[in-house]
Amino acid sequence: MVAPRLLGKLLALKTSRGLLAGRIVEVEAYLGPHNQPPDPAAHSHRGPTPRNLVLFGPAGHAYVYAIYGRYYCMNISCEVEGRAGCVLLRALDPVLGIRQMAANRGVVVAAGQLSARELARQLTSGPSRLCQALGLTRPLHNGLDLTRADSPLQVRDDGFRVPEALVTVRIGIRHAVEMPLRFTIPDHAAVSGPRTLIGKRIIFQ
Repeated sequence: MVAPRLLGKLLALKTSRGLLAGRIVEVEAYLGPHNQPPDPAAHSHRGPTPRNLVLFGPAGHAYVYAIYGRYYCMNISCEVEGRAGCVLLRALDPVLGIRQMAANRGVVVAAGQLSARELARQLTSGPSRLCQALGLTRPLHNGLDLTRADSPLQVRDDGFRVPEALVTVRIGIRHAVEMPLRFTIPDHAAVSGPRTLIGKRIIFQ
């Protein structure tokens, strides 16, 4: 499965003010309509539409969508062309461009005022916060190829290795809440949602 393998990778955005980057620490998988059982929580479960077409491949592209009319969330397509499937990015650990992320979020960061854990919680904990911190929007970033060297938005592997992941049910949705498709770096400060979720740990070889 793609989702847990994204943990520890960098999401990087080239901007006019420099490079912004955060390490992926929480994701959720959403299955396409070809899967059994079907996943009614997925945007693709009724088939392709102009809005969700990115989800139907090819893999490695950004699917950015609006919620509540003002916030954005970002997914990564992960199936071959013609079949839907994606991974929602739920939280990042800020790595580069932290002051710009704070400005994008409207968070005041004074020297020594906030710990790294508190910065992670305030800036990039939650799918909408991380998009706001990086300045990701549907008009500018939907459909971008995250694997191309000339793309302004990329997923990068800098050699960081995650030894294990915590697997739980997905959160913040109303359908198919029992599916264990949420993956996090255990105990990371930026991981969103309840800290009391019970799951199992998987060890990466």
